[in-house]
Amino acid sequence: MLEYRPFTELGTFANDWLDAHYHFSFADYADPDRMGLGALRVWNDDTIRAGTGFAPHGHRDMEIVTYIRQGAITHEDSLGNRGRTEAGQVQVMSAGLGIRHAEYNLEDQPTTLFQIWIMPRRQGVAPRWETRQFPRSHGRFDILASGLPSDGDVPIIHQDARVLGGTLDAGTTIARPLVLPHAYLVVARGAVTVSDITLGPRDGIAVTGETTLTLTATEEAELVLVETA
Repeated sequence: MLEYRPFTELGTFANDWLDAHYHFSFADYADPDRMGLGALRVWNDDTIRAGTGFAPHGHRDMEIVTYIRQGAITHEDSLGNRGRTEAGQVQVMSAGLGIRHAEYNLEDQPTTLFQIWIMPRRQGVAPRWETRQFPRSHGRFDILASGLPSDGDVPIIHQDARVLGGTLDAGTTIARPLVLPHAYLVVARGAVTVSDITLGPRDGIAVTGETTLTLTATEEAELVLVETA
């Protein structure tokens, strides 16, 4: 089953420093039909004005993956971590027993990112944070973070799930096997077709009960995919 979720129909929030679009219910945006997909709970598409950001706040028992599309985010947390994650990198945080963190755009341009929350398979794990460069492969998906032991040396999340990214050249078709029950795909830029559905920039599609996801890029496309139990 495929469910197309165009960018223009996402939940929204805006103030003087943040422009946010919600693929699933979040904060004041509540849609009982969009409460998540399997263990995937949140997918926010955020634009953060230069010199602003999320002040210190706390989380518990959530796996939070941040995919930077443009610009950079500077992270600080209660574990003593501080680091800058820029476009072409992914930041992974396990909130676990509890962590306070801040995410600031200290750049001179807006930062755009996807903020992805995945519910852990168990509560109370030790909190942790890391950031890592990811490959810019063409014609395939690379694993950016995973809770599956078979996925090797990638940032760990505490769930049977993986976060992937990839770029397809215009005219390329790939068939991605799906071994987990649910998947959610978002086009960061460009355009692809899935079955007879065309997805443009920042559109999403929910996939349930399929064994293969076949994609054709109608123009060069940067893609982010979450597969999850």
